[in-house]
Parts: sequence; structure tokens; C-alpha cells
Amino acid sequence: MKIAFVGCGYVFDIYMRTQWAYPELEICGVYDIDTARSATVAKHYGFHVYPSYDALLADPKVEIVVNLTSIRSHYETVRRALEAGKHVYSEKPLTTDVEQTRELFQLAQSRGVILTGAPCNIFSDAVSTLWKAVRDGVIGKPILIYAEMDDNPAHLMQLETVQSPTGAPFPYVEELQEGCTVEHVGYHLVWLCAMFGPAISVTAFSKCLVEHKTDTPLSPPNTPDFSVACLDFANGVAARLTCTWVSPRDHRVRVIGEEGEISIDNAFHDQSPVTIERFSRVSLAARKAHTVRNQPLIGRRFGIGGRRVPLVRRWKSHAVEAERGVGRSLKHKFVSWLRRREIHALDKLLGVAEMARAMKEGRPQPLPPDFLTHLNELTLLIQRAGTQGVAVRPQTTFTPIGPLPDMMSGGHNYRAEYRPRLFERLSGKLVAALHRK
Repeated sequence: MKIAFVGCGYVFDIYMRTQWAYPELEICGVYDIDTARSATVAKHYGFHVYPSYDALLADPKVEIVVNLTSIRSHYETVRRALEAGKHVYSEKPLTTDVEQTRELFQLAQSRGVILTGAPCNIFSDAVSTLWKAVRDGVIGKPILIYAEMDDNPAHLMQLETVQSPTGAPFPYVEELQEGCTVEHVGYHLVWLCAMFGPAISVTAFSKCLVEHKTDTPLSPPNTPDFSVACLDFANGVAARLTCTWVSPRDHRVRVIGEEGEISIDNAFHDQSPVTIERFSRVSLAARKAHTVRNQPLIGRRFGIGGRRVPLVRRWKSHAVEAERGVGRSLKHKFVSWLRRREIHALDKLLGVAEMARAMKEGRPQPLPPDFLTHLNELTLLIQRAGTQGVAVRPQTTFTPIGPLPDMMSGGHNYRAEYRPRLFERLSGKLVAALHRK
């Protein structure tokens, strides 16, 4: 599949982290309105640079346009590509107006082309493991989700100094003006809606808590840096989501069922550890003790926190993890491995590859238009809730989607494989005996 990128800023280098693992995606070239950025990217990666966006769209070889422009440019950039007869993969959110999003999907349909987009962490090993574990019934019926998207206090992070490997500055002005919710809540909404269906009601609150985050003038200056939303899903599951740029980094996920809990340490990490705990009288009672709760080595003996489980491995997992970079030094490989293990391993090209794979196999896109439109509406509802809060029913919905086949494969049945630790089993028998007496 031949693709081209429009937008060569900070996020472009994130896409390029795994580019060598996707030989089936041929990059025809790139374009950016900042010609200096285009030149830097061309020199670093060896890509062709289009002199204009019109030139990119006029290239008959290009099948998919990958849109990495600023959010405010998404509508116009995507519209022009669709009108030129190109398929489009766009970063999130698709637009900042649900009617414009609908318009773009209608345009794509009328032109016989495909429009889809981020976030792609729905296809990750970690989320696939979560999805399969829920379907395996390891925690019984899921009833409650806690999802955090806290990204450190922006006013203390010196965002002006952050750069990508090729020197692209972190787009902190756009990020602060658009808001943490618009930028990041989609990483949770995508798997929540995929697993549990459309949200039928939203109760949300948002507020700007730290007004001065940078000396650079912002417009608007007071975009919410905190939001919290409670979602009621059609299948009865309830979820609480938070997004902030004022609290320390925390991207945890907890899916709580009637019989246990599944947790993921980092929704931004494709291979994030996944732990499963099936509740027992021992573990629930032991939580009452401060030391047991706060000392993992002790708590795990009683079953608190459960067990780390092997991940479902998707079709690109091993290729992405392999260090195939020709000429890389041992130091480079070690730093790359350490960064992936400890900080982040978000494979953004996976979304484009899933799009291309569906096209090649002649099947519908895994994230269809009504699904992405619903995510778009939920994002905007939460972001714009304001200090008075809102309690609303979304106007959009979608036909529930299912996981891709290889998300459910891998030889694991998490319910059948779960075994409590020896001490928990022995303690459980003791508690049961005492209870009988």
C-alpha cells in the first residue's frame, strides 16, 4: 500500500519509530507547510518531499493520505484529500465539530473512498489481552471501569524545550489550547466503546485549574486542563474517566467485574503489563490492613493485585519489537529497549497498517464511521462540559463492533488458566474453616 504523510511535526517521528517493521507500507513522500521541517525529514529518513499539498494529492501512486496536521486543519486537509479520490487515515480527533465529521464521512462514501483514523491503541497487545480476558469471563460480568489519563503538571514540565529526534518542537501551544481531553481522552474511549458499545449518557465536568502554564500567549488562555466524566454504556457498564495536565503521570486502566479485576498499567503502552485478580474472601479482607495494601510483596501473598498474565500477541508485535535497524549501535539498541520497556511503546503506524490490511482483504474497516463519529462526540461533550457540568444523552450511536480474529487467538483462556497463589489458597481454606466453626 502506497501512502504519503501531510504534516511532519512532532508526532511524525513517533510514527517513524516503527516504520522499518512495515515493509508493506511504501512511503511515497511527505509534505509540510513548514519547508524547513520537510527538508529535515527528507534528510533524516530519505523520503521524497512534495513541493505542495496539491502535488501530493496529484501523485497517482499515493493511495492513502495520512493526516498529521494540527487539529484545526483536519477538516480542510481531509476534505481535500477525499475530493482528490484518496483514502485517508487521520489523527484524532477527526474534527472539532460533529457535523463536520459527519460531512467528511458522507463525502468519503460518495467518492467511494475510505476515511478512518486514530487512536490505534485499540489494536495493541495490552488492550487485546484485556478484551479477551473479559470475554473469557475471568472477572465475571464487567460492571465498572476506572480509567486515568493524567499527563504530569504541564506548568512544571518545560514543554518549550521538548523535541522529537529530528528536532521538531513539541506542539505545546496547540496542546494547551485544544486541551488534554481533546488530545488524549480518545485513548480510553476507543477501547471502552469497542468493548462495551455506545455510551447512552454522559455526566461530565471540566475546568482550567492552573491558568499560567507557559509564558507563550495562548488563545484561549483557559482551556480546561482537567475533566472527569461518568459514562453509562448500553450494556449496563459504568465508567469513570479523568484527564488532567495538573497531576502526576498516571495512565492506568481498571476493569472491575462481579468476580474480579483486570488492570493495565499504561494505556499508552502497547505491551503494558496486564494483571488479573479474581476476588476472594482472603484478598478482600486483607485489603483492610494498611501494610498489606501498600506493600506489594506482602499483598501479593494474599492475592491483592492478582497475577500478571501473558499477553495476546498481535500480528505485528514481534516485528515491531525486533531490533532490525541496520547500523544501530549497542547503546542505541539498549536505550531503545529501555524506553520501550519503561516509558512508552505506542506503535502509531499500526492503525494505518490495520486500515491497509482490511482494504487488501476486502473487509470493512475495524473502526467504522459511526463508531469514530461517536468517539468524536463524546470527546467534545467531555471537553466542553465546563464548571457547571453536563448530564446529556449523546446524539450519535453505532452498531457494536467485535474484536479482530487474532485479538481473540493466542492459545490463552484466562479464566481456565487463572490460579491463586499458594498462600492465598491456604489462607482461604483457613478462613473457610474458621467461618464454618
